[in-house]
Amino acid sequence: MKMKSTTYARLSTMMFLEFFIWGAWFVTLGTFLGNNIQATGGQIGMAFSTQSWGAIVAPFIVGLIADRYFNAERILGVLHLLGAGLMYMMYGSESFSTFYPYVLIYMICYMPTLALVNSVSFNQMTDPAKEFSLVRVFGTIGWIVAGLVISFAFRWDSETGIADGLLKNTFLMTAIASLVLGVFSFTLPKTPPKISKSDKVTVSDILGLDALKLLTDRNFLVFFISSILICIPLAFYYQNTNPFLVEVGMANPTAKMTLGQGSEILFLLLLPFFFKRLGFKWTILIGMLTWGIRYLLFAYGNAGDLAFMLILGIALHGICYDFFFVSGQIYTDSKAGEKIKSAAQGLITLATYGIGMLVGFWVTGKITDNYLLDDSTHNWLNIWTFPAIFAFVVFIFFLVAFRNEKIEYKNG
Repeated sequence: MKMKSTTYARLSTMMFLEFFIWGAWFVTLGTFLGNNIQATGGQIGMAFSTQSWGAIVAPFIVGLIADRYFNAERILGVLHLLGAGLMYMMYGSESFSTFYPYVLIYMICYMPTLALVNSVSFNQMTDPAKEFSLVRVFGTIGWIVAGLVISFAFRWDSETGIADGLLKNTFLMTAIASLVLGVFSFTLPKTPPKISKSDKVTVSDILGLDALKLLTDRNFLVFFISSILICIPLAFYYQNTNPFLVEVGMANPTAKMTLGQGSEILFLLLLPFFFKRLGFKWTILIGMLTWGIRYLLFAYGNAGDLAFMLILGIALHGICYDFFFVSGQIYTDSKAGEKIKSAAQGLITLATYGIGMLVGFWVTGKITDNYLLDDSTHNWLNIWTFPAIFAFVVFIFFLVAFRNEKIEYKNG
């Protein structure tokens, strides 16, 4: 049975707001912290790493509460209402010591909502493989709209806007959007708990530790290690790209960064073609290689006659992300089998967004501080060279250690 158009509209609105909220403050976070409250690179790394702590805690909230006691849409509503209050407190923060506790608690509240919006969506779908992408694409559109609003509607990320401290308004805008989604969530289709209260759920179940047996497979172990390692250069993109573009004088940097989300949509559509032609190993390798190329473009480009290099580096985000992470999800799904499929995906999420990104943000902060110059600018050539080399090393490791195997592409 086809999904009702009204249900599709409600789910699409939910997904739009979910990712508008994330894109409305997270992209410019590094720029805000460095310029508005004079945070160091290490402190900025701490702020970004709250995403990883949220990813580590999220399975417990979803697995112990959402799946057992309360409807998913109600928990989604409560978490976003709490998020609205925390965002308002971040809006009023004037020092890193007051800002950090709010962003930490916020991300612990926000990261579980990524799973909850998926649960609400899947619960209304008879054919998720065909229907989910049509809903999920509105999330990417929401992220893009947030960037365009910041740069073009309000010009908060302009040179004068940053100097006047206007970037703090991103938190106020996010607080309003969170309030809207929090209230709207209570009108979403009912998504009751999936697990009986009497059923035992262990920490092993929640963290996907049942999938650890997959690590006895040489190829999966190589993929697992590579997934953790590649998240170290990935952290450089999330944490440093917006401050870098601002510092080198790129106009409308937040809007230009939405090219990355646009390319995500394009290459997600092209992924089946490449996956079928090249196979899993070479699709993954192209993603890794592109990461290294992207950072070299950042290292040697500028906001003047070589601005095209910076734009191209941003536009490569779709290949970097889709060819590694989406291909990796397909690979994990094929290796796990029905019984531990969810556990395996949970394990990879914990490894990447949890462990890998946590280490990555710490390393990014240390290296960024190390190349801070006396005039408060940075030696970006050296900063971007590190993740470029690191990505190439991971590329060589995977090329040599992973033995080619045939994996079928399954859409959804």
